[in-house]
Amino acid sequence: MATRVSYPMEVKMKAIEMRLAGIPVKDVMEQLNIRNRTQLKTWMRWYRSGESHRLEQPVGKQYSYGKGPEYPSEIEKLKAENRFLKQQLDVFKKVQGTGKEVSPEIVIPWMESIRGEVSVSQACAWLGIPRATYYRWKAAYGAKHTEPEVERIRNLCKQHKFRYGYRKITALLRKEQTINHKRVQRIMQREGLQCRVKVKKRKLAGQPAHTAEHLLKRQFQADAPMQKLVTDITYLTFGGKTLYLSSILDLFNGEIVAYSIADKQDTAFVLDTLNQLPDLPGAMLHSDQGSVYTSWAYQEAVKGKGITMSMSRKGTPADNARIESFHSTLKSETFYLEGFTCTTTAIVEQTVRDYITYYNSIRIQTKLNNQSPIDFRRLAA
Repeated sequence: MATRVSYPMEVKMKAIEMRLAGIPVKDVMEQLNIRNRTQLKTWMRWYRSGESHRLEQPVGKQYSYGKGPEYPSEIEKLKAENRFLKQQLDVFKKVQGTGKEVSPEIVIPWMESIRGEVSVSQACAWLGIPRATYYRWKAAYGAKHTEPEVERIRNLCKQHKFRYGYRKITALLRKEQTINHKRVQRIMQREGLQCRVKVKKRKLAGQPAHTAEHLLKRQFQADAPMQKLVTDITYLTFGGKTLYLSSILDLFNGEIVAYSIADKQDTAFVLDTLNQLPDLPGAMLHSDQGSVYTSWAYQEAVKGKGITMSMSRKGTPADNARIESFHSTLKSETFYLEGFTCTTTAIVEQTVRDYITYYNSIRIQTKLNNQSPIDFRRLAA
């Protein structure tokens, strides 16, 4: 729990004098080393309501409503009353000006400037207007002055091509006028003018349709071909449009035994890869908990081939590290190595097909005794 700080009477009065002189709250706090903005507003409220005696109260001490400490003398009491009357006169001078009557154009901005420092009832009493009149003025004033601000905000958003959020739009507006950032935010939300650079990604609610247990348990070794298989999907964003690669890897020798390339990531896409496999009674196929793998159609197709399904734990890609590693190697040794940052869709597809052929039949691996996956499988047979 933070320690509460007690400020001397001199500091409180100095802060009040600076605020009355129009010095911003932030500057007052920095110069007098005041920690809490609320404390300063409370002091101003007490001063303006004629309760200056409360400035002398100790930390945490709250006087009963309408009751304060006894003044040390009648002179001190008269001084306090004089300060209160002088404050009322100062308010009239500040609001009315010379020869001007109280009007909404003068009252509403002034009331906004003292918000938090004095209650609406007390301010209306000083001005000699009913609270109902003030709120009626405020509603009419707001309706009258809203449209120009909305139009200005709309123009700024269009000018910067909706790259700015409400904070930056507020900063631009404050070069010409005083406006609260929350008001700018409300206007931008109501008018549909929010920043469009980073669209929030919303996750679909609910649980996957058909999940399986994590049977593989990161045991990435197999004693025979087609005994343990792993599958996943990766993005191919190097061509004119985004393509997807679905592949199935045999953990016995790291061979890619099935793969498909498509421009849509749906259940039919992964079923096309799965249907390239023969029936494999007793085999295990491991994947993540993607919606295409937990779909009813995919689960039935896996069972139809006599395969047992295994799935990674949610949010744990390391549970499927072997296929993740293959996809990373494919991109590193083709697109990144050859500097393919933007090419045609046809070249992307042909590059992937050529690499998988090279990976299976030519590329040697240290863990396979410096043999390619196909050569290792043939010798093991």
